[in-house]
Amino acid sequence: MLRKFASVILRYRVAFIVSLLALTLLAGYTATFVQLTYDGAKILPNDDPDYVNYLTFKKQFGEDAAVLVIGFKSDKTWQLNTYNAWYHLTAAIKKTDGIQDVLSIARCYRPYRNDSLQIIQLTQFPQQQPTTQQALNEIKDQFLDLRFYEGLLYNQDSNATLMAITFDQQKLNSKSRIDIVAQIVAHARQFEVTSGETIHYSGLPFIRTAVMKKIVEEMKLFSALAILITALILLLFFRSGYAVFYPLIVVIIAVVWSFATMVLFGYKISILTSLISPLLIVIGIPNSILFLNRYQQEYAKHGNKMKALARGIEKIGATTFFANVTTSIGFLVFAFTGSEVLTQFGVTAAVNVMLTWLLCLILIPIVFSYLPAPNARQTSHLEGRKITALLSWVERVVHFHRPKIYLFVLLCVIVSLIGMNRVTSVGYVVDDLPKDDVIYTDLKFFERNFKGVIPLEISIDTRKAGGVLKPQTLQKINALQKKIAKRPEFSKPVSIVELIKFSYQGLNDNNPSRYILPPVDELQRLSTYSGNVKGNKSLFKSLIDSSNAITRVSFQMADVGSLRMKEIMKEIRPQIDSLFPSTDYQVTITGSSLLFLKNNDYLLINLRESVLMAILMIASVMCILFMSLRMSLIAMIPSLIPLMITAAIMGFTGIPLKPSTILIFSIAFGIASDGTMYFLTKYRQELRSHGGSISKTVATTIQETGVSMVYTAVILFCGFFIFTASSFGGTSALGILISVTLLIAMLSNLIFLPTLLRTLERIVISRAFMKEPLIQIYDEEEDVELDHLEIRKEEE
Repeated sequence: MLRKFASVILRYRVAFIVSLLALTLLAGYTATFVQLTYDGAKILPNDDPDYVNYLTFKKQFGEDAAVLVIGFKSDKTWQLNTYNAWYHLTAAIKKTDGIQDVLSIARCYRPYRNDSLQIIQLTQFPQQQPTTQQALNEIKDQFLDLRFYEGLLYNQDSNATLMAITFDQQKLNSKSRIDIVAQIVAHARQFEVTSGETIHYSGLPFIRTAVMKKIVEEMKLFSALAILITALILLLFFRSGYAVFYPLIVVIIAVVWSFATMVLFGYKISILTSLISPLLIVIGIPNSILFLNRYQQEYAKHGNKMKALARGIEKIGATTFFANVTTSIGFLVFAFTGSEVLTQFGVTAAVNVMLTWLLCLILIPIVFSYLPAPNARQTSHLEGRKITALLSWVERVVHFHRPKIYLFVLLCVIVSLIGMNRVTSVGYVVDDLPKDDVIYTDLKFFERNFKGVIPLEISIDTRKAGGVLKPQTLQKINALQKKIAKRPEFSKPVSIVELIKFSYQGLNDNNPSRYILPPVDELQRLSTYSGNVKGNKSLFKSLIDSSNAITRVSFQMADVGSLRMKEIMKEIRPQIDSLFPSTDYQVTITGSSLLFLKNNDYLLINLRESVLMAILMIASVMCILFMSLRMSLIAMIPSLIPLMITAAIMGFTGIPLKPSTILIFSIAFGIASDGTMYFLTKYRQELRSHGGSISKTVATTIQETGVSMVYTAVILFCGFFIFTASSFGGTSALGILISVTLLIAMLSNLIFLPTLLRTLERIVISRAFMKEPLIQIYDEEEDVELDHLEIRKEEE
């Protein structure tokens, strides 16, 4: 089939080029519609109970992660110039389109008892900007009496203050959020100039916006670095501008197609899909290397360019096809995790890996059919002294030092097992950012001064209309709040109980000692006033439903990590159950912090399964290709050992197992299996050529495949290593670990695999390899018929 395919490609070169150019132009136009994702990554499946609870909560009370906070710490907070600068900043942000509300020490609400109307009014406080220090001192005294805001807007112990900025729900998870955040930052910088204070930013809207900005910047950086590094390596290897320029054109076209694919599938650019562009550049280049090496080897034999191109297609086409299939499987298994973000990444990467292979198989031969034939200088790398010496050393080691190889591999396996047992599993909301990143340091500022900014919600359903406002329910909520408030990870809660305390303080002329949950008789008195509360109605609406049957208790908490979060949940649940029996209440713990924990656990479980699935699927591909189950199992060993070593490195260096690092194993295994398959297919061909001579077959296979395997290993190592420049810890770790894994895999395939073949050949491999494969790759001794091609000897 490939012989016919080669004939068609080279015969209808112009038609193929025009067609691909038209498709690329269409893909380029389609790619302009690709969008960024602005909401949190959807990981849990739609039917997950915790995800269903979270959606129900948002439907009742709105988005819990809608608050951006800014703050500063200074002894000058209550000095007139600093306070008025904060006052103007608050007013400017409140006027920003897309901002629903703003709370700060310069704009909050104060309860006021109106006896004539029998109501509690929430009036804006302060009502006007102070003009003297004396007026500001009075405002400060009145504010500090409002204990509702203690620890929420101002920390007296550290003199830190924050501004809570609530986004409009419709603009929170849209492109508008970027512009809104930019305007907030611009206003805040003006405050810094005026006051001389440093502003800190946090809250999930800000974190997600800042992270997305980094994603876009890094996508451009990695793509540029991938092109630069692969170009330099190609130039070093092939010493030809043609061998650099045209393979890069192929992968750039593949990148354009990948964006178009995302648009067609309805996907958006996320932290994972942003990696696809540089990945395609790095993974796609080896296809060109394998073809060009084969093309130059064939040309060196007979000097016929068209025949060399055709034989290159025939000999490399099927081998690279199956190699790319294994790589695609390494990505495609993510689609079976049930996670939306991983499915988008896996499907897009898998589809475009195969499209990149097809583009290379068609375009590279066509382009080089128009270019001059390779000269001696350009083919000298095939017999370079360094690479020849390296392969000769490998050949000697395989033939004469097998016991040492097995001993070394055994030691690696033992050490790897020890290291693997040290791997821990933990994740943080911002653990992918370095400790000196401003997003991380600002988050820690709010954790030190306000206990944190990650929302945790407790939804309490009394199952009765008006049940929330019954004294016994309020007392239970108050008791629960006190228990949770003792924990250092949680901020002061915002709840209906706190608002009742706030209202009761207003009923008593804002006496701070009256900020308490009133006794039953006082609750009755308060109800005659608070039943007609005027002011910030949305505040009450966001805390209790219209039937007064369901309420929420909102906490902000520190980014304590998934392990500590599990412990906290286990400790809190019994406390809730002891106060709220399930026969009378339905209490649900939810919020962005709990969802993060569930996401982390879900990904770890499913990604472990995806690694096993990748191994099984790739083993099946090899079994189909080689028609031998035993052969496919043996072929897995050289690719599995590098994964064990990588896991050990993680254990010894303290790199935790988390969603971003567990991705490494299935991706690396899929790519590492390429070398195994390439070596074994060539081995099979040489086995027949040498009449079953194992020694000659191994030697020839090492020499024939070694150059391409070394070249591709260098490209892949350097290509993945660029990800170490990422500011995201997970992406950086992915770059380091995949680079190391693929380098070890190259050595394993080039040294350990042929050692295994020599040892086990007589027992299990010869018979399997002498069978006809289900899919014939090509016959080394069979020439290529090109009846319809014009073949001529190229002039020297």
